Amino acid sequence: MPPPPPVLTIAGSDCSGGAGIQADMKSISANGGYALTALTSVVSETPGLVSQIRLLDAEFIVDQIRVLFGGFPIRAAKTGMVGGAEQIHAVAQAWREYAGGISLVVDPVMVATSGGRLLKDDAVETLCAELLPLATLITPNMDEAAVLWGRAVTTRDEMAACAADLAAKYQTSILVKGGHLIGDAAADVLVTAGGTSWHETARTPGVHTHGTGCTYSSTIATGLARGLDLTSAVANAKNYVSRAIAQHFRWGQALDALNHFPASGT
Repeated sequence: MPPPPPVLTIAGSDCSGGAGIQADMKSISANGGYALTALTSVVSETPGLVSQIRLLDAEFIVDQIRVLFGGFPIRAAKTGMVGGAEQIHAVAQAWREYAGGISLVVDPVMVATSGGRLLKDDAVETLCAELLPLATLITPNMDEAAVLWGRAVTTRDEMAACAADLAAKYQTSILVKGGHLIGDAAADVLVTAGGTSWHETARTPGVHTHGTGCTYSSTIATGLARGLDLTSAVANAKNYVSRAIAQHFRWGQALDALNHFPASGT
């Protein structure tokens, strides 16, 4: 049996296991990849609470990426929470030096699900100038899309217009995620060189998880590593995330977590 394709996640650690590197590793494993990790930060958190964040030295982040590309035939990668401007610059520099043109999914982690800003202005500028132009796919949620677009994104029409404009600006594919849309459907819009497609699943009400963006982007990267085209990789990831939400775990009334190994077909 051939080994699974190596998939690299460049992101922060979540000690509660629901987001970040830990969510990426589970998602990559569940979808047929072999997870490699380049850690950018360590976060002390549980769903709904971030206690402390420690950013790693840029030099150490670069060295992790260097040794992994030297040791494994990496097929695709994703970035999540990278850190401040220094860390983002380091990741972009390392990518240009070592990656060799493989697919990169960038989850531009700037705004939390709760709406709070996670990046300072200089880090956002570095992200836009250095990392986003390297991406095969950029996957902002509606709040992050609004930051990148410079105006509000609240409706399906605005999502589609934003995705088209960002695709033209960064000369790459854009997936605007509609998790905050009002209604029964969780709808995302994908703009590629081949056109626009919508990806929808039924919304699961009353679930308050974190890590959906991490899970989505790492699953897309795994699909690309397995040879799926981008639209198929997004469709597969959308269905997987929907099942992970629907079959969530719950401890207490407000502590939900994605089930990264859900039963299929649900």
